[in-house]
Amino acid sequence: MNEARSVKLTAVSIFAVLLLTPLSSLQSADAPVPLKNAQSAALAKAPAKRWAEELFLPRFSAAKAAEFLDAGARADEGNKCLNCHASFAYLMARPALPIQAAKHAEVRSAVDEWVGYLEGLSLGVESDSRRRTEAVMAGAVLAGHDAVTTGKLQPVSRRALDLMWRVQLPDGGYDWLKPNNEPPSAIDDHFGATMAAIGAGVAPDGYASTPAARAGLEGLRGWLRTHPPQHMHQRGMLLLADHWVGGLMDEAARGQAVADLFAIQRPDGGWPMAALGDGSWKRKDQTPQDLTTSDGYGTGFCVYVLRLAGRVPADDLRIEKALTWLLEHQRESGYWYARSPKGNDRLSTYVGTAYAVLALKQCGQIP
Repeated sequence: MNEARSVKLTAVSIFAVLLLTPLSSLQSADAPVPLKNAQSAALAKAPAKRWAEELFLPRFSAAKAAEFLDAGARADEGNKCLNCHASFAYLMARPALPIQAAKHAEVRSAVDEWVGYLEGLSLGVESDSRRRTEAVMAGAVLAGHDAVTTGKLQPVSRRALDLMWRVQLPDGGYDWLKPNNEPPSAIDDHFGATMAAIGAGVAPDGYASTPAARAGLEGLRGWLRTHPPQHMHQRGMLLLADHWVGGLMDEAARGQAVADLFAIQRPDGGWPMAALGDGSWKRKDQTPQDLTTSDGYGTGFCVYVLRLAGRVPADDLRIEKALTWLLEHQRESGYWYARSPKGNDRLSTYVGTAYAVLALKQCGQIP
């Protein structure tokens, strides 16, 4: 298989990416635990998992990455919401790992079913922002999942994409859910606009040429022209969107974005997640951002964007250095640690692991 086809087949896009709201599936390390002593009514908390302190694996393990992603995958929170932060990151990255698991089909099925639930709500621009956000994420991620699994746009994915246009605002953008202002994906409306563009572009079977998609993309291009990216993460997302649908960046802007991403690469070959915010993200505890320590999210995101949308070859020395960092920094439990730019390391670590997997796939390290 030639490199161009390999890049296309592995491009689930940065679905990653995703809404960083509380990750229920990984709460066991932090959840209150009742004392066995029945005489005591007090509750004790298990010590919080020290994500940054777990030892590194001696070599990259696709099986351990799959194990970690499977353990953290979630589909829905009862009837409350679709679990965007886990389910969508999972469907983004899991097809890249050549290890079969029932969880994969389970999560896909649950998201398919949620599309039916959203359809029953008669969604529109006045609907609850949570449901509108779910509509965009479901359409984009299911389309990307189809592209790398069956290569055919499934009927449920087409319906989800059509929902995406029903919740698009008259100005072409999206009123995005921002539950905790958790960067990079739940803090502003730019993420929703680029996600919608990526979803329409990555969808198989020429979906982007359908009347609904053409009209929606015209609106998105207009909105993105009048709302230029404000930091490097937004520029990376815009690079991905432009890769799939075109008309969002000219050659000079694309080249400058690539150069600027490389400019913040650390000497060890990686990138810190917080550096992608260009100083605009603030931590909940008011402590300074860590702009010097490379992590899984920053490195995975940048390598994925640079390889796919920046068209930087895998044998570029800067990419090779980043690849070495990824191969050497997987933890024993299968994850790549990422310090959250807001405060919840569980979330940034889970999504960062998804990006690390995609970056390794793009560099040919995963069959």
